[in-house]
Amino acid sequence: MLKKLLLAAFVVAPMCLAAQVKLGYVNPMEIFNVMPEKATAENTLKTASEKYETEFKNLQTAFQKKAEDYDKADKDATTPQAIKDRHMQELQEEYQKIQNFQQTASQDIQRQQEQLMAPITQKLQDAIKAVGAEGGYTFIYDTSSLLYVGTGAEDLTAKVKAKLGIK
Repeated sequence: MLKKLLLAAFVVAPMCLAAQVKLGYVNPMEIFNVMPEKATAENTLKTASEKYETEFKNLQTAFQKKAEDYDKADKDATTPQAIKDRHMQELQEEYQKIQNFQQTASQDIQRQQEQLMAPITQKLQDAIKAVGAEGGYTFIYDTSSLLYVGTGAEDLTAKVKAKLGIK
């Protein structure tokens, strides 16, 4: 009798535990892409990028001018070697400026992107956690990593959007 009771407990216990697990899933990219903060951040990045592009064009123009000066001096047989060397040095310096500028600009845009997007991502994460806590969900999964969604899981994307005030 005791064995039958223990066997029944082992069979029924997992079913009871499974009934208490509440699963949900959300598409964070769908939400992130419609958040108004994202558009603001993208506009800020676009403005910074345009300023960098303008400055880059100015550097390229200066480089082109130095290259023309060097070509003129190099083709003129009466130009002393010291002047040709100076033009070559200036040309190399301009080229180095362009390389340094490209690297600095790229790093700055990356840094700005991280700084602007981090609070938006955190806000989204906080909303997902709040929906999970309010709904008593045990797990909320990201749809990008789901291979299969059964009938026991609920799509919480709309609830998270509502939590963020997004339609």
